[in-house]
Amino acid sequence: MTAYRAKQTRTQGERMGSARRGLAGIATGCMLFATGPTMALAQDAVADFYRGKTIQMLVGSSAGGGYDLYGRLAARYMGRYIPGTPNIIVSNMSGAGSIVATQHIAVAGAKDGTVMGAIFPGAIMEPLLGDRSKVKYDAQKLSYIGSANNELYVCIVRGDAGVNSFEDFLQRGILIGASAGGGSTRDFPMLLVTAFGANFKIVTGYPGSTEILLAIEKGEVQGTCGVGWSTISVQRAQWLQSGFIKVVAQEGTKSSPELDKASVPMAISFAKTTRQKQILELHYAPLAFGRPFVAAPEIPADRLAALRGAFMKAMNDPDLRAEASKLKLEIDPLDGQDVAERIAAIFASPPEAIEEARAAIARK
Repeated sequence: MTAYRAKQTRTQGERMGSARRGLAGIATGCMLFATGPTMALAQDAVADFYRGKTIQMLVGSSAGGGYDLYGRLAARYMGRYIPGTPNIIVSNMSGAGSIVATQHIAVAGAKDGTVMGAIFPGAIMEPLLGDRSKVKYDAQKLSYIGSANNELYVCIVRGDAGVNSFEDFLQRGILIGASAGGGSTRDFPMLLVTAFGANFKIVTGYPGSTEILLAIEKGEVQGTCGVGWSTISVQRAQWLQSGFIKVVAQEGTKSSPELDKASVPMAISFAKTTRQKQILELHYAPLAFGRPFVAAPEIPADRLAALRGAFMKAMNDPDLRAEASKLKLEIDPLDGQDVAERIAAIFASPPEAIEEARAAIARK
């Protein structure tokens, strides 16, 4: 009898276990069934929204510069990967180092995912390190779509300026062409003035790097800082080859092997104190997302996800890569979530370090 009862108990336990496994399988199947259609419906909703629409891509600099090239390159390929395949048109909105464009995107532009922009990283840093009274957006709340590459900036000078080293460049009273405050071509030379006592004469007001380079060509100014190495190496390769200009410093936290081979020093290597180095690093850290693309804070989450996905797919598209190679544009993309996390980390820097870094580029 005892053996019989034990066998009966085992049989009942096996049946119950089998029933539980069956229910679990049904539940999992239901979840998968629910998830599949839900995801499909979400994609359908995004596609329905974008179908037949036009997205405006604002480039926060003048036409012809490096940011313009990256913005137009992304626009040519992103549309094919956004559900609904919308058209993307590019327009330039220069001013105040991309702050004008960023402000338009965040405040005045459409909040539905039909306006995005390619901006300077300086515009992201402006609320933290710049003139906060003139900024009407919260950089941490912007919707980050991605970044096309890790940028390196450089200081260049005309070959006839008599500059033979970075130290010469700092001390010779060079006329520096610059944009308005908030742009790297103004803030980075100002940073060198504060950190190293550079004897620059900074001429501000140029809309972008294209106009600054034209001013160098005409002899209006002798050099500039805070201009992308990718811009100089592509757009002014003949200047480098002929010796019309020299690259005297690399500005950033990651150097170029090509410039290292040419013995061009990193500006940060001239820091004499830990605090000096911290201030420079705080200004150079955003170059890790050197070509950022943004949208308004209020963009619906499903459309932001679609734009982020389309951006990364476009950046890895073989045709885009081939075109970028012909243009000598480096593609080293970061997705939007990664960009947002890096920005959050910078904004979480110690308050005293932020205030000193802010004072280093203070505008009178």
